[in-house]
Amino acid sequence: MMICFPNCKINLGLRIKEKRPDGYHNIETILFPVFLADALEIIVSQDRSPAFSVTGLNIPGDNQQNLCLRACHLMYEKYKIPPVKIHLHKSIPMGSGLGGGSSNAAFTIKLLNDLFGLKLTNEQMRNLASEIGSDCAYFIDNIPLFAYGKGDEFQKVKFSLKNFYIVIVKTQVHIDSATAYANITSSNHKYPVKEIVQLPVQKWKKFMLNDFEEYVFERYPEISDVKRELYKQAAVYVSLSGSGSAVYGIFRTPVNLRELFPDYFTWQGRSIV
Repeated sequence: MMICFPNCKINLGLRIKEKRPDGYHNIETILFPVFLADALEIIVSQDRSPAFSVTGLNIPGDNQQNLCLRACHLMYEKYKIPPVKIHLHKSIPMGSGLGGGSSNAAFTIKLLNDLFGLKLTNEQMRNLASEIGSDCAYFIDNIPLFAYGKGDEFQKVKFSLKNFYIVIVKTQVHIDSATAYANITSSNHKYPVKEIVQLPVQKWKKFMLNDFEEYVFERYPEISDVKRELYKQAAVYVSLSGSGSAVYGIFRTPVNLRELFPDYFTWQGRSIV
C-alpha cells in the first residue's frame, strides 16, 4: 500500500496567444504549486482489473472515466503492472481551474512507479502524463514552471512566494474549460509573464493578467466580487486561476475567510515554495 497527497496549482498570469490548427490554444502562464491536496491510496489487488473508489467532494460523471483510472490503465498497458485498488479522497473542488484532476492523474503515475519499482525518469512520466491531458505533465515535477504551447511544454523559472499566504475562494459556479476557451480571443500583452514574475509581487496587479477574467467576470459577477473583496482585505495580488472559477489571493498575513465567504469553498495556507 502507498499513499500520497496530490496538490493543486494556481496560474500566475494566463495569456492566450492564438488558436492552433489542432483546435487547442497556445498559451503562456506560470504554474505554481499550492498545497491544498487530495489523498490518493493505491494497494495491490487480487482482482483481474483495476478498481476505483472515491470519498470527499462529489465528482460528477462516471467514476470509471476518472483520470486516476485512465492513468492506471495507461500504465497497465505499457508496463503490465498487476491490478490495483485506487481510493481517492477529494478535497480540491472541480471546475475551479486548480488542476485537481490532472494532479490526480500525475500522482497516480508517480505512485505506481514507486509501488512497482519501475524506475521511470521524470521525462518518461511526463510523456505518459501528457497522453492524459495538457497540464497533467506539470505535476510530475510539481515546481514553479513557465508553461507554453498547449500548456504542456515547460521551462524552469526562478522566484519564490515563500512565507506569503495563499488564499483560495471558489463560488458555487462550475466553469467548463472548453466553453471558456470558446469564448475568449487572443491577447497581445507587452510584457511576457516570465519577466513579470521577476518583479516584486506588489507590482503584479498592474501587469500579471489572466485573459479569462473578462469573459468570466462579465458572465459571473459573483466571481468578480470575490476578487474585489480580497483586494479590500489587503491582498498583494489577486487573480482568477486558469479558466476559473476559483480566485486566489496572495497575502502577507492570514485572513478570516469564514467571516468573509461563509457560503463558498475557502482555503488558505502559507507558501513553502
